Amino acid sequence: MGFGRKLWAPTDAQVARAALTRFAKRVEGKFGVTLPSYDALHAWSVEQLEDFWGEVWSFSEIRYSQSPSTVLPERRMPLADWFPDARLNFAENLMRHKGPRTALVVASESGKRETLSYDQLHEAVTSVASWLADHGVVEGDRVAGFLPNRAEAVIAMLATTSLGAVWSSCSPDFGRQGVLDRFGQIEPKVLIACEGYRYGNKAYDTRQRVLEIAQALPALQHLLWVGNTSEPAQERQETNHHTWSQATTMPPRPLEFAQVPFNHPLYIMYSSGTTGVPKCIVHGAGGTLLQHAKEHLLHGDLREEDVLFYFTTTGWMMWNWLVSGLISGCTLVLYDGSPGSPDLNALWSLAEREKITVFGTSPKFLATCKKARLTPGQEHTLCLRTVMSTGAPLSAGLFEWVYESVANDVQLASICGGTDIISCFMLGSPISPVYAGEIQKAGLGMKVEAWQGERNPVWEAKGELVCTEPFVSMPVGFYNDPGHQRYLSAYFEHFPGVWRHGDFVEITARSGIIVYGRSDATLNPSGIRIGTAEIDRVVESRPEVLESMVIGQSWQGDLRVVLFVVLGPGHLVDDAWRKEVRAQIRAQTTPRHVPAKILQVPSLPRTISGKKVEIAVTRMVHGEHVPNRDAMANPETLDFFANLEALRS
Repeated sequence: MGFGRKLWAPTDAQVARAALTRFAKRVEGKFGVTLPSYDALHAWSVEQLEDFWGEVWSFSEIRYSQSPSTVLPERRMPLADWFPDARLNFAENLMRHKGPRTALVVASESGKRETLSYDQLHEAVTSVASWLADHGVVEGDRVAGFLPNRAEAVIAMLATTSLGAVWSSCSPDFGRQGVLDRFGQIEPKVLIACEGYRYGNKAYDTRQRVLEIAQALPALQHLLWVGNTSEPAQERQETNHHTWSQATTMPPRPLEFAQVPFNHPLYIMYSSGTTGVPKCIVHGAGGTLLQHAKEHLLHGDLREEDVLFYFTTTGWMMWNWLVSGLISGCTLVLYDGSPGSPDLNALWSLAEREKITVFGTSPKFLATCKKARLTPGQEHTLCLRTVMSTGAPLSAGLFEWVYESVANDVQLASICGGTDIISCFMLGSPISPVYAGEIQKAGLGMKVEAWQGERNPVWEAKGELVCTEPFVSMPVGFYNDPGHQRYLSAYFEHFPGVWRHGDFVEITARSGIIVYGRSDATLNPSGIRIGTAEIDRVVESRPEVLESMVIGQSWQGDLRVVLFVVLGPGHLVDDAWRKEVRAQIRAQTTPRHVPAKILQVPSLPRTISGKKVEIAVTRMVHGEHVPNRDAMANPETLDFFANLEALRS
């Protein structure tokens, strides 16, 4: 087995049943084209952008009050004006299914389980929307959520967006300053916050932190408390403090969905904030809806009978992506707690109990399961059709582990995009094979290329990930960014009129995509570009390596490669181990990839969403200030890197 090996292919019956196939046949009949493969459909989708997105609108049965007379008057980036005269509501489209079928399953690490039917979800959203409206929330207002991944977060988001207001959320593991760095910029009118949460079998009381956050938000008018600890929610005496039970027991009245323009603000998302104050990225109602509909219904082949799970928190864009699965009428499984509590089988047991068909996770979780020698497919009776992974590049070895240890008949869809586009540039195709180490395909309607220099696309070679045509889920802007200066600088400064995403990728001969890491973390020793993920893949294939990080250290007028490793108990980095690892890296990559320094560290710093922060470590190594440590899950780990004597020679 090895990189590029075919691991799975859909059967003829699976291809025939797929929504992608139905969509392609519909396009063939309407436009008189022949689309015999995914690649042919993708080529048509980026050449005929207007026709493609118009068909996605129709195929997804988007609900609206005013139909679009045109899709895209002018192909331009940035600030493309999609569906300019359409009027719709995001929440209305996610809540279009009704009845006794289960909409939400809420599971916790303690074993507690709750369910809401589609009818119950509609009832709860109606009540909370009425409460928000009665407390002054109108179109364009910001409502902030400081909540764990539970039903209350979904209900509050749908209630907010039903009114045409803007939703923004953080998970409760964010520190006070991390929350204020985000919510402090957007001036929320209402804060919906938990009194506490549980993680890793520990209870955390957030009440004092919430009070401090609320006091530091001058535009805040109301604080709505949600009880998430073993203690009941406490009644608040302050006139602007309220309880969740008050909001959910409002007298029933019809839910009226505010009809807003396609680019009306829906969500405010945030960049990681590890290199400065987080960017407040504003996503539009129509673009988010249409992009998520495409990804769930076509790429994910999601159906009413599916059970969709993604391990996420409300502070990561995958939470927003997960909730959009409601458009299919499927059941969503929300998990509140640690994926390793009480042990690493927790999520696999959840998948068995809930009969999850689409299981979403991260490379780090899969790697941890592999290191622990788990065999979920043998230990559990699983109903998986698709396994998804995102958050970092997925190595060929982890592809192989999924097929050996989880299931040999699933589609493994590695997906990649980001908060910036609240969606994916490349993801799965249920009608295409899976090859070890490759993301299956670029997303439909996304003209993705790898560039070496301006307007120099390359294939089977590494380059900057760019998108050369407009797409519907581009941000509508940044919050409080007059003239869109910060927005333009973030994505269009390098290549005018072309979106530069900041990933270092290769497009293969079969149109798959390999991600080598962030281009802003790409190393250039002696002028040779190296993706950090190339080294991580080799090192993390060793069973004793729990995780690794590669940075570039300025040294004697050049850049030298430094590798940090976290090893399992009983293992040490010594000269013999370094020699063996260097030989392995040289054999599997190139001599340029071989680290000058290999150092053992107790742990690696990560963002709250679990991503490694190479840039922050690089700054520490060079004696530079690292701002916004509250954006990290474990900021104390940074201090270890500040005075490493081994990096002085």
